[in-house]
Amino acid sequence: MIAGVLKEPSAENRVSLLPEHLTILLKKNIQVLVQQEAGIAAFATDAVYTKAGAIIKDRTAILQQADILFSIHPLTHDDIQIVKPGAILIGIFQPLYAYATMQEWAAKSITAFSLDAIPRTTRAQSMDVLSSQANIAGYKAVILAAANYGRYFPMFITAAGSIPPAKILVLGAGVAGLQAIATAKRLGAVIEVFDTRPAVKEEVMSLGAKFVDVAGAADAANTGGYAVEQSAEYQQKQQQRIAEAAAKADIIITTAQIPGKPAPKLLTEAMIQQMRNGSIIVDLAAATGGNTPLTQNNATIITANGVTIIGNSNLPATMPFDASKLYGKNLLNFLQLIVTADGHIHIPFEDDIVQGCCITHQGKIVNEKVLPLI
Repeated sequence: MIAGVLKEPSAENRVSLLPEHLTILLKKNIQVLVQQEAGIAAFATDAVYTKAGAIIKDRTAILQQADILFSIHPLTHDDIQIVKPGAILIGIFQPLYAYATMQEWAAKSITAFSLDAIPRTTRAQSMDVLSSQANIAGYKAVILAAANYGRYFPMFITAAGSIPPAKILVLGAGVAGLQAIATAKRLGAVIEVFDTRPAVKEEVMSLGAKFVDVAGAADAANTGGYAVEQSAEYQQKQQQRIAEAAAKADIIITTAQIPGKPAPKLLTEAMIQQMRNGSIIVDLAAATGGNTPLTQNNATIITANGVTIIGNSNLPATMPFDASKLYGKNLLNFLQLIVTADGHIHIPFEDDIVQGCCITHQGKIVNEKVLPLI
């Protein structure tokens, strides 16, 4: 069997597998083809891949020859015309947004596994790319905020006077939010946290932050660990509490996203206008519309009242080596479910993890969450 590692688009510094990951594939007698300079931005040169046992080839050759193709972002329309029928694609394909692309792939008899659709269960934790990458995003969001903030994070008492600690508001206590809390705490900030799930309150408080309670949230217990839309009544109460916290905040980290839907607008223009000059908002939901109406993806703007809004939903790409290392390990852990010890494909569709992230197979859309969108 032949596996191919593809170079990501120019704005992406990560790579799906590093040279250190290849040992597992080679032990299964899988030949590994790596696109030229696929890992260069993640500090992995072609020479290191070759030393690890890979064969360096151009993109076209890999697309034509590989039985399994590894990537982070979806392949292009032109790529799909070259991929051989029956090939397996594994990556982060956002099928709930790109369902038309999934139809195209199904028509080409491609089997696609989208790792962002893996159920968020205990058994799947080692394969959960959303969590491994969100962890990095939460950490880097705070570092980015600190670099752009014109004041200290910790409290200082000096002979020249006292400096109060920065006040940080984190919206969303998922993996990214929890890492943001931990990082901000290490830097000495005072932190408040909002989340629609009361169950995360204990985790938030254990990290030294204050949890902002809003009663009446819809139960997310049966959604596989993903956020859910809330009622209009709850959203109104939510906005009131967030407005009170935002007015006091120096820095706000927003992380709220709902799979397949635009990001909820948690901060209104009116709330942003109440923030003081020099405040920072880092919006990790920028790619799906952002948690503010002013967010622009991959851009930094400064409002009329001096609030900086940083729209960046791909912060893991700014730490490419560690992000690639974690992503590659997630990918290999998933691969154990569909590749036998001697390197043959065996797809156990009765497995809830395999079933949950398989989007296309044998010329059809097979994922129960994507099918209703067609």
